[in-house]
Amino acid sequence: MINRTVGSMLDSVAEKFPDREAVKYNDRPYRRTWNEFRDECDRAAKGLLAIGIKKGDHVAIWATNVPEWLITLFAAAKIGAVLVTVNTNYKKVELEYLLQQSDTKALVMIGGFKGNDYIQTINGLCPTLKTSKPGHLSEPDFPFLETVIYVGEETVPGTLPFSDLYHLGESIDDSEYHKIEASLDPQDVINMQYTSGTTGFPKGVMLTHYNILNNGKGIGDCMKFTENDKLCLTVPLFHCFGLVLGVMACLTHATSMVPVEYFRPTLVMKAIDEEKCTAVHGVPTMFIAMLEHQDFPKYNFSTLRTGIMAGSPCPEKMMRRVMDEMGMHEITITYGETEASPACTMTKTDDPLEARISTVGKLMPYVEGKIIDPETGKTQPLNVPGEFCARGYNIMKGYYKMPEETAKAIDSDGWLHSGDIAAVDENGYYRITGRIKDMIIRGGENIYPKEIEEFLYTNPAIQDVQVIGVPSEEYGEEIMACVILKKGANLTEDEVRDFVSANLARHKIPKYVKFMDSFPITASGKIKKYKLREMAAKEVAALGEEEVHRKK
Repeated sequence: MINRTVGSMLDSVAEKFPDREAVKYNDRPYRRTWNEFRDECDRAAKGLLAIGIKKGDHVAIWATNVPEWLITLFAAAKIGAVLVTVNTNYKKVELEYLLQQSDTKALVMIGGFKGNDYIQTINGLCPTLKTSKPGHLSEPDFPFLETVIYVGEETVPGTLPFSDLYHLGESIDDSEYHKIEASLDPQDVINMQYTSGTTGFPKGVMLTHYNILNNGKGIGDCMKFTENDKLCLTVPLFHCFGLVLGVMACLTHATSMVPVEYFRPTLVMKAIDEEKCTAVHGVPTMFIAMLEHQDFPKYNFSTLRTGIMAGSPCPEKMMRRVMDEMGMHEITITYGETEASPACTMTKTDDPLEARISTVGKLMPYVEGKIIDPETGKTQPLNVPGEFCARGYNIMKGYYKMPEETAKAIDSDGWLHSGDIAAVDENGYYRITGRIKDMIIRGGENIYPKEIEEFLYTNPAIQDVQVIGVPSEEYGEEIMACVILKKGANLTEDEVRDFVSANLARHKIPKYVKFMDSFPITASGKIKKYKLREMAAKEVAALGEEEVHRKK
């Protein structure tokens, strides 16, 4: 086990492999060796100290996979600040909640993403920002937020340019900086990631240096990463998939990172080809997008050997295609959740082929697992499905400022209850077969229906609503909103979608909207969501068959 901080791990790699490539973008002039990258992160860390960020303060980052994302991650870690990751799809309502609930002191942000204007959003939430002196923001709704740091070429009133951190940091004495670094503990919380909540509001998962470093090491070990590997980093860094399965796996093995700002099939294929990557991560939809792209035959994938397909159920057919057509004969699968840093199980490069395409592997080193009967809590026999529970070094410290929710997730014996249905065979391989909770997984994004339901209830035309997941070949699942309108009210399917689109991230927009007069209920009056799911699955399947016939 690694008993050190993220910052000291970076120092160690920079000392051992100073001239090896750490980060290389192929779409912009950014290349850093481990030594150069460490020095840049040190300068940014001192800049954060200069603007008043202290150990334990929360620094949020709202950006795509730009170089400044990585720099902020390590700069914050080196001074003991907690990095709060923000989903790039978030809109006003979601960002407002996160900044308030997380007690964020500084926000690092880009200008926007895919039509989502971040500058307009932050100005809407903080009207005084435009007239504030950088670092002196004072908004009653955000009592902790003092500084907005902007990543970009243009000048944004009230914000501090990210590049200013470097020269501001020159005022910090090296001895003072190193004293702060030396005071940090591997068990300190270093990262907060927000996961959609079953209660309608996202929860801040508190992860430590020890959590994410050791999980990253275990993940890299399963892929047999070394300093000779290069990972094409295509998944968002704000997820554990990017931050831990990507960055921390690379850091702990001195593996080079080839980040892509956000997933675009041609850019990813170009990066793999030009940079001679040996590994690439992605959710199934990303691999499908590359394999089905008309330009796929133009690129050379001969250097690829491994990577991770995860985030949503991985179809066996797709796994085989990735192996055969992309040369990823050592591809792996990881299963876990943010609350577990995230990996609990993983296949290895040398596992039997059948195990790598049909299971989620064995337990990670130093992680315990058990399958229990959800009703009785008793451990199930081999090959009998039940709820997957995990315990070990990787389990979160808890949800930020939510002790009751933490107690619901982690029992008194330290077991994290996943809500996922799994079974384990006599060889120790796990299979995920379903879910207890209502969570929807669409293209790797975890979506809790309650959050969308709570928001739709604010529409004056809606009397009741149930949000469910329905099968999708492309994304694994899609969202359906089952809506009961108030008497005399009128609402179209598009109006429901537009209402969600204007206020929530785009992956939470229902693809399907079904207007109903009533919902199926139990004798005690509880809504039978499983009945809604069964009905919806049949209707969506029928729609799919109609579409196929039309195309014929």
